[in-house]
Amino acid sequence: MRRILGVLLATAAMAAFGSFGVANAAGPNPVVFVHGYTGSASNWTTAQAQFRLSGYSSSELYAFEYDWSQSNKRSAAELASYVDNVLAETGANKVDIVNHSMGGLVTRWYMKELGGHTDVANWASLAGANQGTTAASACLQYASCREMTPGSDFEERLNSGDWTPGDSDYATWYSPTDGVIIPYTNTRVLGADNNHVVGQTHIGFLTDTSVLGEVIDFFEE
Repeated sequence: MRRILGVLLATAAMAAFGSFGVANAAGPNPVVFVHGYTGSASNWTTAQAQFRLSGYSSSELYAFEYDWSQSNKRSAAELASYVDNVLAETGANKVDIVNHSMGGLVTRWYMKELGGHTDVANWASLAGANQGTTAASACLQYASCREMTPGSDFEERLNSGDWTPGDSDYATWYSPTDGVIIPYTNTRVLGADNNHVVGQTHIGFLTDTSVLGEVIDFFEE
């Protein structure tokens, strides 16, 4: 009887320990950073450092790199495969996305037109070209810029119907002194939490630790 009792107690203890271990093993969603026009994965050095200071491990931080001159539709399809690989590698159910500039178009096309919203818990856009920018008129030789022009077929489709599909949470950060997204309010997304930032430049968003801290808080809500 004593032996049976001992086995039962040991089994119960192992079960409790196992549950505790699983609960503590569940960390934040892996984060996928998506750069913008003429950008690269290296744009996210400061952001990744900020996320690590907030408790993320390097193995939870991924920077997607793509050919910024090609159609944003193609880049979105490549992003879909990239996210699938991140989920398979980490065992996570969903990712969080941080994008900058034209990365807003790539990520939103992925989420809205390719069904990616089912794999994204939170979407954060820093100075995103979400409604296009008139500055794109300077680079119309590239498919990506033609799509980034306000009123383009790409923009019209992306910003028709539901701008924030699925159960994902959406947020943007924009500034009157952006200088690249023209008009600067074109970063805002209908249905998202749109955050006004004072005195920040377009590129400055990439190293704004205050804004990056707000993004981390947004992910943790």
